Amino acid sequence: MLYLGIETSCDETACALVEDGRKLISGRLVSQTEVHKAFGGVVPEVAARRHLEVFNGLLNEMFEEACLKLSLPLRGDNENGLLAQIGAVACTNGPGLIGTLLVGLAGAKTLAWALEKPLLAVDHIQAHVCANYIDSDLEPPFVALVVSGGHTQIMHFSSYKEFAVLGQTLDDASGEAYDKVARLLGLGYPGGPAIDKLAATGNPRAYNFPEGRVEGLNFSFSGLKTAVMRTMENHSGVVNTADVAASFQDAVNRVLFKKTVNCARELGLNRIVLAGGVAANSDLRRRFSELSEAGTYRVYRPPLSLCTDNAAMVASAAFFSGVPAPLSIGAYSRGA
Repeated sequence: MLYLGIETSCDETACALVEDGRKLISGRLVSQTEVHKAFGGVVPEVAARRHLEVFNGLLNEMFEEACLKLSLPLRGDNENGLLAQIGAVACTNGPGLIGTLLVGLAGAKTLAWALEKPLLAVDHIQAHVCANYIDSDLEPPFVALVVSGGHTQIMHFSSYKEFAVLGQTLDDASGEAYDKVARLLGLGYPGGPAIDKLAATGNPRAYNFPEGRVEGLNFSFSGLKTAVMRTMENHSGVVNTADVAASFQDAVNRVLFKKTVNCARELGLNRIVLAGGVAANSDLRRRFSELSEAGTYRVYRPPLSLCTDNAAMVASAAFFSGVPAPLSIGAYSRGA
């Protein structure tokens, strides 16, 4: 059974067809990174308009790749290949930017109505975790570390449908901290890839940046950002930027790694899942790879193409735990 996934929660327009939650049949994605570089971050209204411009063309490309024909009229046309093969239409309805979410949601509603298929609403954060189901044997229970520009959470998935947030950032998300520190270092936007690349040439022990002192499984990165800023000020801006980048990255990844492993140990689980845009960070992936190679834990990481926002993860999440939704469903900007 094919599930059609649609993702427009921020600055990537994406659609995908996924078979049985595991196999990516066809997928298309348009990133707006170059559009927003001039602003140093995502401008919501600009992002929403860009989604509108590319949405229909992207859908057609995806259907053509899958050798499925999108032709009108669809309702009542039982011989149309789409009606026979697509089981449901899935879309992220939050959290995210309201204006961008509404573009994808409107498109998903239209397709669900036209194809006479169920509309399934998907939580964006849960969907990131489900990227790990694509082309893998991953099954719950497991601990998931979700790290992105807007979210940093440790989650416990007890089943495909049941999960709990055990810890989260109390201020900046890890990806947000990367963007802010990159701006301090003059690296531009987006900050994560830029710092990752520069840090590879630096000394992670050059500066002793502090971990956020937060009890339990919660995180705090605003103090770390401030520590980098103070270091820059104390040296009148004349620093080895590679060393600063490496030391900052080390401080972020140390705490992410430590708290995630502690959580898995306390729950008695041997599966750990990484998800989200920051899961593409080479140093973070290395730390968890070494953990997996030691044989104590099985670590799952999505391929780099499925770390950032994409529609394959939405379709997979819909297959395993999507919630049937009325055509009147709205979007939400933040989780509960």
